[in-house]
Amino acid sequence: MSSPSPVLELRGVGFVRDGRAILEGIDFAVRAGERWVVLGPNGSGKTTLVRIASLWEHPSSGDVEVLGGRLGAVDVRRHRTAIAVVSAAVANLLRPQITCFDIVLSARNGALETWWHRYSDDDRAEAEATLDRFGAGHLAGRSFATLSSGERQRVLLARAMSVVPGLVLLDEPFAGLDLGAREELIERLAALAADPAAPPLVLVTHHVDEIPPGFTHGLLLGEGRIVAAGPLDEVLTAPALSATFARPLLLERRHDRWWSTAAPAP
Repeated sequence: MSSPSPVLELRGVGFVRDGRAILEGIDFAVRAGERWVVLGPNGSGKTTLVRIASLWEHPSSGDVEVLGGRLGAVDVRRHRTAIAVVSAAVANLLRPQITCFDIVLSARNGALETWWHRYSDDDRAEAEATLDRFGAGHLAGRSFATLSSGERQRVLLARAMSVVPGLVLLDEPFAGLDLGAREELIERLAALAADPAAPPLVLVTHHVDEIPPGFTHGLLLGEGRIVAAGPLDEVLTAPALSATFARPLLLERRHDRWWSTAAPAP
């Protein structure tokens, strides 16, 4: 049987800003059922890749297809409603006084406020159920500004999953979390990865210990180029990780989690 058509495909994608190449020659495809981690150091182009995949940025070269639509040939405003993004950029767009309930409810129309749309009782019930699903039901009436970093990530994840998206992009969702909140989010993402009904996931991070169990594929990105890509067990190796971060690193796996430290000096 042939492989299913990609949900997300980048072909020969490059991105140049102020004369500097941020991404070069990126070939990347995500298919149904796959859970990808994009791993690389700061400045390697990870966030730019997410912005292109979420149709918020146009590449300088190459082709981008997301959920059957080619960038440049679809109405991106409509197409983006099927792409869920969890990132600091989304959090920064939210009004501090907006309630967590309205954050999740407004996602049904790809909006940041509920003022401009009408919502049914079913819409409201589903928003409540989604908040409960991600352990944030008790936060429904709280304003976004009053939440801790961990609570914010739970609400943003609930928002992302409230409309059954076709693709979920998570751009460094662990940034700013303490150890307990980070491990809680890893557990929630592991459960999401294990759900066969969940859409394809793409998680961006620069720490291997933040890769949840159940993630299937890896893209290692260094200086805007692909170092390795494919099944996670095959591409996540000490030599590939060392090449990605440009220094000798050790890598081990324990209890279905990954760990890495600098290699001792010879």
